[in-house]
Amino acid sequence: METNMSYDQFIPTRIMFGAGQLNNLHKQVMPGKKALIIISNGKSTRANGYLARTEQELSLAGVETAVFDGVMPNPTVENSHAGANAARSFGADFLVALGGGSVMDCSKAIALLATNDGDLWDYVPIGSGKGQPMQNKPLPIIAITTTAGTGSETDGCGVITKEDTNEKAFIMDAALFPALAIVDPELMLSVPPKYTAFQGFDALFHSVEGFIAASANLASDMNAREAIRNIAQYLPRAVKDGNDLEARTRVAFANTLSSAVMTLTLLTSEHGIEHSLSAYHPSLPHGAGLIMISKAYFSYFIKNHGCDDRFIELARLMGMTEATKPEDFITALVNLQEACGVADLKMSDYGITTEEFETLMRNTREVMGIMFTADRVQMSDKDIVSILAESYK
Repeated sequence: METNMSYDQFIPTRIMFGAGQLNNLHKQVMPGKKALIIISNGKSTRANGYLARTEQELSLAGVETAVFDGVMPNPTVENSHAGANAARSFGADFLVALGGGSVMDCSKAIALLATNDGDLWDYVPIGSGKGQPMQNKPLPIIAITTTAGTGSETDGCGVITKEDTNEKAFIMDAALFPALAIVDPELMLSVPPKYTAFQGFDALFHSVEGFIAASANLASDMNAREAIRNIAQYLPRAVKDGNDLEARTRVAFANTLSSAVMTLTLLTSEHGIEHSLSAYHPSLPHGAGLIMISKAYFSYFIKNHGCDDRFIELARLMGMTEATKPEDFITALVNLQEACGVADLKMSDYGITTEEFETLMRNTREVMGIMFTADRVQMSDKDIVSILAESYK
């Protein structure tokens, strides 16, 4: 099995993992005295009491707080600038990202813009971004994740949408790693079944893509294997019973491992293709888009014998212990999607049409082309369109 025998890993984030860890926030050394708490524009963080608990913990730590609740499910440049303005107006010296991947990604953009001049896209290294380096250190971030999917609480990358150009791209810098991440599965008990599945598959694909990537290495393989085992075994349980704390904990653990995979490898083009879908259709949850294209996407590499032995191992990791052929991975993947109730997602339900496929292909090439460099088999433009067409319902 071909793998790289060297790697470079950097995860400067302290990770407090386990049920009840939010209760220990007040005991930690704070990176400042005034915190802007960033949450989504939805109701769940307040309704479930997570915001009030976080405010209480910070108060016990002697921290003054304010709240910015302007983050959309697919965060935008506008959300980022509004949050930065709020941080400066309040005089925040650090941020607390309380929510899912969208909140944590947007918090990284807010942290950057709060201390640096210009437009966010000045600092984006891909697409139409100018790729300028930060001149000043961003605000420190404490990330408190309420979902298990993106791994953004322990990486230095944030994905943001530029609505006027339909670009879903990223900012990335070592200074954007959160100083502290709290991964408390108790905060995930309220996630509805559908979104539990979407987020879990996002974490799964972080590890699957890292495992088949050309840059896969000893450390990424180690993390990916354990993440995939845990998701395959425990995600159906978490979807079936959201109060199953053991299942929630195991899926959260898998997500944390998958985040480590992302720091060790470049993900393959599945994520790049999906970003074009949700850039044009922001109501599409990222995990749902990944699920929609996954069968056709991975079948492409199997048909082209990108890494047969790795797909066989993936099938075994997902419970097909007697797997002998690469196609068994597709069977295992579909079985897991069926067990989680997400095997029949339709692009058409989110307003996607077949006439868009050429536009989506060009978008992913122009904006997320770097991710295709991680593929063991290089796709043509026609191949990308074919994957979208095969995935369409």
